[in-house]
Amino acid sequence: MKSSWQRTVTIMFLAQLLASMGFSTIFPFLPTYVEELGSSTGSSTVFLVAMVYSLQGVAMMIASPIWGSLSDRYGRKPMVLRSLIGGAVLVVLMGFVRNAEELVLLRLVQGLVTGVVSASASMVAASVPRERLGYAMGLLQTGQWAGISVGPIMGGFLEYLVGIRMSFIVTGVLLTLGGLLVLFGVHEQFTPPERKGRLISGMFGQWGTVLRVPGVPVTYLLRFTAWLGRTMIMPYLPLFIATLTLRDELSSIYTGFAIGAASLAGTISGVVLGRLGDRVGHKRVLVASALLTAVFYAPMSLVTEVWQLVLLNVAVGFAVGGVLPAVSAMLARFTDPSMAGSVYGLDNSVGAASRAAAPLLAGAVITIGATPDAPDYRALFVVTAVLFAATAALASWRLPPDQRGATSEPAPAEARPAS
Repeated sequence: MKSSWQRTVTIMFLAQLLASMGFSTIFPFLPTYVEELGSSTGSSTVFLVAMVYSLQGVAMMIASPIWGSLSDRYGRKPMVLRSLIGGAVLVVLMGFVRNAEELVLLRLVQGLVTGVVSASASMVAASVPRERLGYAMGLLQTGQWAGISVGPIMGGFLEYLVGIRMSFIVTGVLLTLGGLLVLFGVHEQFTPPERKGRLISGMFGQWGTVLRVPGVPVTYLLRFTAWLGRTMIMPYLPLFIATLTLRDELSSIYTGFAIGAASLAGTISGVVLGRLGDRVGHKRVLVASALLTAVFYAPMSLVTEVWQLVLLNVAVGFAVGGVLPAVSAMLARFTDPSMAGSVYGLDNSVGAASRAAAPLLAGAVITIGATPDAPDYRALFVVTAVLFAATAALASWRLPPDQRGATSEPAPAEARPAS
């Protein structure tokens, strides 16, 4: 019979799987949708694509720490339900927009309401023994990557067969199913902490406590650089693949397969490298994985065929599968479980800031030294390789030494939130 934390991890894995499958059904194809919708104000497609990705990230960057602090006060389960059910409603509405500007507005609201990854991570971090964090975070990422491995392929076929609007309906259904799983499957035993002061001042105090914990600020910086490298390619990958194929009508299917195959590799490596981090230390796994990711990204700038891109992207997916759960596990090891909501709210804010900056940086990279009719997509892979190499160097230089064999004892008193 499973223990309560194992049951929670299993349910959160399934919810993360459904959410990631749903979001990734539409996420890679938003540029195509923007182009199809057109602008009501005469704005350029490149500008609107950047806004669709960036504004959602900016909104999430602002909202995530607030939701995280509220979860520490009122429970993690309500925050997970908010992100799943609220996301379902907003995504369905996106399938009925009339122009790209309306899509941008809904993406902005989505950033304020959702945040499935951070809500799930805080739930798991608060429930799992410290010595099993690598496994639990790896399994959580396995759900995320497994969903991403299926979603783009499903979205590519949906767009080809019935149009991209149907993908939004499918996403809404999947998010709703995830919400129902959490509602009826997770039984959180949450005792509201005794806190002094007002809500707003308490939030700022909690965030300050988190940021003063040794190792946490540099870990957030690693999250930023890793997500920046991982996401700056995404908005322009469909456009790059279109330059490699002679059949434009199949570019969406190729894009879905490229992303899906890489995510499948990350699905496998997430648990394997998470368990390895529990044994040999998450810092070692992070440094090695970031270096390998840089090595595999660099030659992607030289590909001439879709199959070459897919093959290298699979290698990238396996390598990067060791980066993100290692960051999540280290945050949990550095901090007390009672502040998990604030820790992962700030973590999601950092990731959202990175995702907001990524399309803007990518847009600058592909336009420098290129003509408007021939953007330099290949330069993106070189810049991404440099970012992951920098991530490995920073982790090796600034992270505290690995503490293997850690127990589930609470963090030191200075790392705990004030009561």
